Amino acid sequence: MSLMEAPLSVVILAGGLGTRMRSKKAKVLHRAGGLTLLEHVVRASLPVAASAEDVVAVVGHQQEQVRASLGGSGIGFVEQPEQKGTGHALLMARDALAGKPGLVMALYGDCPLLRTATLARLAETQRESPAAATLITTLLERPTGYGRIVRGSGSRVAAIVEEKAATAEQKKIGEINSGIYCFRADLLWRHIVELTPNPASGELYLTDLVEILNGHGHRVEAMVVENSTELLGINTRVELADADRVLRTRKARELMLAGVTIEKPETVLVDADVQVGMDTVIEPSAQILGRTVIGENCRIGTGSIIRDSLLEDGVKVEAYTLIGTSTLEREAQVGPFARLRLENHVEAGAHIGNFVELKKTRLGAGAKSMHLAYLGDSSVGAGVNVGAGTITCNYDGRAKHQTRIGRNAFIGSNSTLVAPVEIGEGSYIAAGSVITDEVPEDTLALGRARQSMKPGWPSQRRAKEAQ
Repeated sequence: MSLMEAPLSVVILAGGLGTRMRSKKAKVLHRAGGLTLLEHVVRASLPVAASAEDVVAVVGHQQEQVRASLGGSGIGFVEQPEQKGTGHALLMARDALAGKPGLVMALYGDCPLLRTATLARLAETQRESPAAATLITTLLERPTGYGRIVRGSGSRVAAIVEEKAATAEQKKIGEINSGIYCFRADLLWRHIVELTPNPASGELYLTDLVEILNGHGHRVEAMVVENSTELLGINTRVELADADRVLRTRKARELMLAGVTIEKPETVLVDADVQVGMDTVIEPSAQILGRTVIGENCRIGTGSIIRDSLLEDGVKVEAYTLIGTSTLEREAQVGPFARLRLENHVEAGAHIGNFVELKKTRLGAGAKSMHLAYLGDSSVGAGVNVGAGTITCNYDGRAKHQTRIGRNAFIGSNSTLVAPVEIGEGSYIAAGSVITDEVPEDTLALGRARQSMKPGWPSQRRAKEAQ
């Protein structure tokens, strides 16, 4: 097999805790742009690997949670029981990949800004080169804290010198090591066993492989990436926020180039997996999260938050509305200040107004609930009007119960529907009623106590209280 045809395996080092994050959560599980750091790296690497099975994550701290976060990705995992450095982490993947020919790319699980195009370029650079390895470098005006690239003859990399070990002259070098490598697989697995523990830390460092390969007469070359932002590794919450900002800027740009209007995009949060159709308008400070899908010609109001929901074409979401795990069919209107809390289905053309909350409710086509209502565990038929102040009493202290309202029924203001209860098609519920029994079709139901009046009662009470 020629190197030009060499398949690529990817090893993602993801075993560390990340002490500088000041967190009990493993660093790669922190989120930016709507995904974990590790998810971003896996997604960037999958298109360049020979197959999903050729991507291996080396896990250690909180490995069960890390594995769960990548459920369904199809990648493999190997365990690093003790974290003994980057070289040791890559060595843990040897048994899983040693039989695979071609190339091995080593990445870090805390570099969420890497692009697939950059990794593909790295792989092609290595395929076209006689070198044993190619590493990504970049140029920084202020390289303090990074390992410096010491060049040999031509384009060769002679060594990577860490900040602590660098001479005054070496510290002036602006080219730094990103920690991203692509190796010839046969040479990597042959020579990685030659790594020796660092005298100060006792760890095996991947950077030492450069000198080992050079010592055996093999070339190590560098591929310079101009945009150093892409290589940002996350070590602190400040850097996490920086990465989140970059990812969300990328996503907003992607949507705008696809025909979505985003007003004041610097204030809008859109997660990586969100899909938005052409000619939809997203107003300032909106958040569109999770796996939300929004159709064409929709409007998402200022300050609204939409998570894991489906909005069909022409849906209008007014300002400061919360929508979670719900479906809104075409031309539905919601808000302002509405809350679709959980697992709702709003049919075509239905209207939900201010301070209305829905939970596990299906609202029929053209139905309306415009003010100050709570509809929980309910099925509301097409054309129903729900008056202001209406509530479904769906919880009896032990279990939830259903309320069913037939087509074209009219629910008067301040009605209390005590579930389980069914309101028949075309019926009327008088304002202020408490309904506990089934209401047949085409029936007016009143559930009020008769009004009585006691003239003088207030003054008598005040006089009594004054004694």
